[in-house]
Amino acid sequence: MTVQLNHTIVAARDKKASARFLAGLLGLEVGPPYGPFLPVGIPNGVTLDYLDTDGEITPQHYAFLVSEDEFDAIFARVREAGPAYWADPFHRRPGEINHNDGGRGVYFDDPDGHRLELLTRPYGSGG
Repeated sequence: MTVQLNHTIVAARDKKASARFLAGLLGLEVGPPYGPFLPVGIPNGVTLDYLDTDGEITPQHYAFLVSEDEFDAIFARVREAGPAYWADPFHRRPGEINHNDGGRGVYFDDPDGHRLELLTRPYGSGG
């Protein structure tokens, strides 16, 4: 068996709202609760398991590799939903997308401050 990422826990103030935010933008489903977790399944088999917390949330980074067509659809939903977006992870290029490695990419934050990224080409894959 090869090593594969299976799931990761995503801290949230309101796991239902946060899971719905991500699933809605990516065009995915929120799965049924599993214990205290609310999972969003990614097509490659990984789940993001949202967990309510009252403690401090340290923002994490989650990058999603998508096709060009998926980028168009998801980015349209991002613009419609209204969160600010940037071409870079440091929020220095607001309202822009990037064209790294000959693809397209964009960053935006979820309701808990986690940094979400869409990219159409893996880093280092092109010119």
